[in-house]
Formats: sequence, C-alpha cells, structure tokens
Amino acid sequence: MRREGGYARLPPFAAGETIGLLGGSFNPPHSGHLLASRLALTRLGLSQVWWLATPGNPLKNAADLAALRVRVEAAQALIDDPRIAVTGFESEIGSRYTADALRFLKRRASGARFVWIMGADNLAQFHRWREWREIAAMVPILVVDRPGASFAALSSRAAQALGRWRLPEREAARLAYMKPPAWIFLHGPRSSASSTALRRRAGA
Repeated sequence: MRREGGYARLPPFAAGETIGLLGGSFNPPHSGHLLASRLALTRLGLSQVWWLATPGNPLKNAADLAALRVRVEAAQALIDDPRIAVTGFESEIGSRYTADALRFLKRRASGARFVWIMGADNLAQFHRWREWREIAAMVPILVVDRPGASFAALSSRAAQALGRWRLPEREAARLAYMKPPAWIFLHGPRSSASSTALRRRAGA
C-alpha cells in the first residue's frame, strides 16, 4: 500500500502486538494527540499507537480541511516517540468511516490486537457515528478524559448503552486483551489543545 509518497501504507507491526488506533483529521495535529497517545502507551501497555489520518470526517465541514499529505507530514514532524506512527490508509480503501477502517485492519493485520482511542468529547457524540454499536463490538475502546467533557461523555447515549461493559481504571492494562465490547474511561493529564482553535489562531 504505497501512494502519495507512502502515506497510505500501514506502519510495520508484528503478530501479537497491541496497537492503539487514534483516528482523526489531524487538521492540524497537536499536543493533545501526543498526550492521549502517551497515556495509552503507558497505562494500557500498548506496543504502538497509530494515528489514522482520515480523508475527511463525515461529521465535520471539509471546507478548511488541508490535503492528506500536508496533515500526515505535520503529524510526522510532531511525533517524538518511535512507538507512535501515522498512516493515511483510509484514503486507499476509499472510506471515511471508522467501521470500514476497522474491518480492513482486522483482515489485513489479523495477528495484532487493536484498541480504539477517542477523547471524551467524541464519546459524547459517538452515537452519531455510522455503525457505532458495531465499532464497539469489534474492538475495545479507550476514552481519554478532556477538559469540560467528562459529564457530557459519561451521560451520553453511547456511554449509557455500553455501561455494563465499562472497566474500572485500575484494570487498564487488561483492556487490549478483553473481548469487545469493553471500554475504559481514563483520567490523567488533560490537554485543552484543539485543531479548531489552532486553525482559528493561524487565520487570525
């Protein structure tokens, strides 16, 4: 899978590895993405974290979306840990939906164990994602706390529907090995950085 200078290829991996998947536009990438990735690596004991740079989020306006190449290069420049990698493979499979990306990865990298990583702000509107229940049934989910988002996230439709499969924080190291549905809400150092705010400041 090599297009746009290799942006569509999967990062190297080995069978048995536990890999966190942090999806997003990365328009632009920021310190909050790094913070969530480091938290996942440390608390879950993951082998790697992959940033999945989407061709376009169906729930967001694509008018100010930078080219995939630009976003991937910006992410690569920001990443400071060899266990974190970025890929734009969703452009190769022709889908913008997380469920499709996960089905592809489970076929293409069947020997790895995946965990989906999202911020608490995304859990608050997870029920709007296409096939959100199927996503929860495919991979364990790590929810990372975000400033001002905790209440909305934990009282959301998805959190309530998946409530009986929530693990306590002390069991974070088990998450990657749990049969889904399984999810955990992790508290820790929080970042208020947002791509939207960064774009506004850049345009000011």
